[in-house]
Amino acid sequence: MERCTDSGLPEAVSREESERMSEFLKVFADPDRIRIMSLLRDREVCVGHIARALGKSISAVSHQLGLMRRERLVRYVRDGKNTYYTLDDEHISVLLEAAKEHCGHGRVGK
Repeated sequence: MERCTDSGLPEAVSREESERMSEFLKVFADPDRIRIMSLLRDREVCVGHIARALGKSISAVSHQLGLMRRERLVRYVRDGKNTYYTLDDEHISVLLEAAKEHCGHGRVGK
């Protein structure tokens, strides 16, 4: 890793990009949404099954899925009366796995 010197300042992401990233990462700041994403990692799951797995109402799960859809974390397909959700792309799985690994490390100094 390079160390900062007087010869050049490091470049931060733009204000606009940092605001967009912040809004995206806020969606990860809810335990129920993390649990929903973990259910959707390898399969399409209907809203009713997600609700049962979490012990939540279909309405509550649908609300969370709507937030996640707006940030392109999940996508859905309709099949008759059922709507099936899955993660939008592999990047979401990578983020979840990185967070899980990071949280699995012991904390130093506590």
